[in-house]
Amino acid sequence: MLSGEALGSGVIPSAFPSSPLRRTAAPYTYPDMWGTEIRVGPRPSYRGGMATRYAALLRGINVGGSRKVPMAELRTLMAGLGHDGVRTHLQSGQAVFASGHGDEESLAAELSTAIERHFGFAVDVIVRDHAYLKAVVEACPYPAGELEPKQLHVTYFSAPVTPDRFAGIDAAAHRPEEFSLGDRALYLYAPDGLGRSRLAEQLAKPRLTRGVVATTRNWNTVTKLVELTGD
Repeated sequence: MLSGEALGSGVIPSAFPSSPLRRTAAPYTYPDMWGTEIRVGPRPSYRGGMATRYAALLRGINVGGSRKVPMAELRTLMAGLGHDGVRTHLQSGQAVFASGHGDEESLAAELSTAIERHFGFAVDVIVRDHAYLKAVVEACPYPAGELEPKQLHVTYFSAPVTPDRFAGIDAAAHRPEEFSLGDRALYLYAPDGLGRSRLAEQLAKPRLTRGVVATTRNWNTVTKLVELTGD
């Protein structure tokens, strides 16, 4: 639909202790694609408070041999940004981590910038916390337990979207396929799977995603992210 899901997962421990969290004044670095150490600034680690667990969703990587982002390198890069307990899921661009600094938008921007500097190309990133990911699953308007994972997908948006954005889609013409909007999310029911979905093609039109980042995951990944961020 708007970017997709292959094998491989891993975990890398944080370079910094998770408890107690503490700020350190020394600048930290990570290597760019040519091996040059890039100075980022103070290491964002904090004393006090609980770190929040997040999932980072990378859009459009490792598809057809282009825009390659090896998951091991991604884990190392994210640990270098000061994140704790970094893990990746599949090759299509999911990473979970704990952080005691920033918010979803600033964490996404920080990671996107680091990826571009390290790999040499821009990658859109959406970051969401465990509570949000769990709420998306709980708010699903379709009977997920009765469907195959390939039949149900969620598109995550970087900002809220309203129904008028999709008003031009003839829902009746695409039945039995359906879609429904949620909180910065779109649920797609595609009985024959995403690859054969005419409705997914319509929803992926650039005019419908203008001004927002949109990335899609199947239901297996949607629920797995809830599990991983809840650890």
